[in-house]
Amino acid sequence: MTSTHQSHDKAIVELLRKDPAFTDNYLATASEKINESDGHESLLAALRQIAEAQGMTSIAKQAGISCEDLHNSLSPNSDPTLEIFLAIVHAAGLKLAIQRPAN
Repeated sequence: MTSTHQSHDKAIVELLRKDPAFTDNYLATASEKINESDGHESLLAALRQIAEAQGMTSIAKQAGISCEDLHNSLSPNSDPTLEIFLAIVHAAGLKLAIQRPAN
């Protein structure tokens, strides 16, 4: 990861800590892009940043998984099970909504 990317990542995490509305919009935007070529990775990255903002140890504990499993599940190119993904979403105080795409 480059220094610029790390700085951007830290800035996003800080915004997520400070502003719950930003968290909602950030995750919504990432989930809207799920069908794009890098959508899967983008959604996992957004969820990872949200977990970092809320505390990885706390999220892992609430999700009922180890910190290592949390890191592995939210790493680029990972493929977490739906059960683990939903546990992380729930632990972060979020919910998953499925809807038809706008036409």
